[in-house]
Amino acid sequence: MEVKKLLHMAGGIGKSSYASNSKFQEKSILAIRPLLEEAVIEVHKSLLPEKMVVADLGCSSGPNAFLVLTEVMKIIGKQCQQLGVQPPEMQLFLSDLPGNDFNTLFRLLDDFEECMKAEKDASSVLHFVAGLPGSFYGRLFPSQSVHFFHSSNSLHWISQAPEGLDNKTEHVPLNRGNIYIGKTSSSHVVNLYQDQFKRDFTLFLNSRFNELVPGGQMVLAFLGRKENDQNGPLNSVMEAISKLLDSMVLEGLVEEEKLDSFNMPLYAPSMEEAEAVINAQGLYEIVHIKMTEVNMDTIQGGENVAMSMQSVFGPVILGHFGDGIVDELFSRISKFAAEHLVKEETKVHFLAVCLKKKEQM
Repeated sequence: MEVKKLLHMAGGIGKSSYASNSKFQEKSILAIRPLLEEAVIEVHKSLLPEKMVVADLGCSSGPNAFLVLTEVMKIIGKQCQQLGVQPPEMQLFLSDLPGNDFNTLFRLLDDFEECMKAEKDASSVLHFVAGLPGSFYGRLFPSQSVHFFHSSNSLHWISQAPEGLDNKTEHVPLNRGNIYIGKTSSSHVVNLYQDQFKRDFTLFLNSRFNELVPGGQMVLAFLGRKENDQNGPLNSVMEAISKLLDSMVLEGLVEEEKLDSFNMPLYAPSMEEAEAVINAQGLYEIVHIKMTEVNMDTIQGGENVAMSMQSVFGPVILGHFGDGIVDELFSRISKFAAEHLVKEETKVHFLAVCLKKKEQM
């Protein structure tokens, strides 16, 4: 699976699009708003740049991308009023993989500009918005050019499903019966996922270190899990999808080999895992790191749960299995969710991190 080409949220503004099904992600962004405010204020106050570059990594195609920019602009505008200084000119980048629906994103730009005119704190801030396609697992910007990075709901997507899961030498898939880390997954499978996350997160941190100005910061929020718990909400959702796909294999709707070769390019690390990778690099001061819980009460009813899942996981499933099964699969997910998932209060663990670039010796 070529993740860089296939991974994106469902585009457009239709019923199953990400733009129409991202209320939970909006809630998770607002949950870390105090952390965002503290970091943006500190960067501006300590550097007082005449021109300030801010980038949202993994912006996707819905209104949440502009929610982040709106909050940053309001924070900067209010801060400048309090300090009695001229606001910096702001270059705002929206970045995601090339498959992202940038067309839908840019159609929302006029609405964003109208909102900015009406915002008392942000209306005086001169700003320029640009899109930037590319993977954040590598360089995106010139050296020491960005003051602040934000990324929400993205870093749990790894650059690829871990190599070795197909076990081609013995012709027996290591993770048979699972599309992620499940109850029957071996410790070797878990280690492969952990190693892939470590490699990717290390590359992310190194790339951003080169791009941040001295004193620059970033706020990151992504799916996490409790230490030594591989049976969290993400695992449960993936196991449900896996079982439904398996039932479609038994009915002849999905090829068994196709299912055996499918593994989600996801990983939800524990706080200890993420912290260990950060400390191993020695590039950042950890200003804040905490595991938070976000309730999924914004998604009500089996059909809405299914559409929310389809907006996130649909394109990856489509890319691997083809479009012949997607509607049927998510119809079954809707029924399953109505019977099981929506009867329980589901809280998702999010890792919220604020990092400050260390001074180079």
